[in-house]
Amino acid sequence: MASGRHHSLGWGALNAYGLLFLLFLYAPLALIFVYSFNSNSINMAVWSGFTFDWYRTLFGMQPADTTSIFAAFTETPDHIFKVVRNSLVVALSASAISTVIGTATALATARYQFFGKRAYQALLLLPMIMPDIVLGIALLIFFVGAGFTMSLLTIIIGHCTFLSCYVYVIVTARLANMDTTLEKASADLGAGPWTTFRKITLPLIMPGVLGGFLLAFIISLDDVVITYFIAGVDTQTLPLFILAMMRRGIRPQINALAVLLIAFSFIVASAGLYLRSRRN
Repeated sequence: MASGRHHSLGWGALNAYGLLFLLFLYAPLALIFVYSFNSNSINMAVWSGFTFDWYRTLFGMQPADTTSIFAAFTETPDHIFKVVRNSLVVALSASAISTVIGTATALATARYQFFGKRAYQALLLLPMIMPDIVLGIALLIFFVGAGFTMSLLTIIIGHCTFLSCYVYVIVTARLANMDTTLEKASADLGAGPWTTFRKITLPLIMPGVLGGFLLAFIISLDDVVITYFIAGVDTQTLPLFILAMMRRGIRPQINALAVLLIAFSFIVASAGLYLRSRRN
């Protein structure tokens, strides 16, 4: 009886800990979601009623409140759509390029032995460990010294420098658990290296490649520090846009934008899990 009681108490404590951990993670997100519908345009922390006005304002379905203390800083929907387009162009381009680079690098380090391989693998992890502000300053110095004009291209190149490392780690983990006998059988049956890669290797590592792409996409979409240093004047991304809005004052539209960004990230992650299950 005593052991059964202790067993049930242990499971109860574990369940309570799990619940508290989830609350710790998601309570701030829940508050953002709730207060994105707060009608109070002056103090977001004081609930004054339910409204969709901030979402309507973002999509141009309702004119901005000219009596608000933030009326002088209200951005047009066209500006918001331009910022969102910039973020999607950067995230898609950087994640696609990083996926190719990271996957190729993972295959090279997994299949071949060469001098300095250990040091090379350690250097590949350095951009992930390095503080973002250090990497941002280094990229800024490089682009200025090389004569680049700050634009979407510099943001894409800058993101590729560290996103490739994330893809490399995920694909490497997938390759470590992959059975190579199918590749050897393919070669024994007369298939060339490209045919073996296209029909055997790539389908086997596709979950890792897809996971690396989605992780790179989300990280690129949310990046602030590095993008801040290498973005041009007319190449603002969504995180930089939200940061600029917060500097002018905490406005209710910020909560609405944050909720839309969270929802989009959730959709991307869900799509990745679905495609991965279909692939398996």
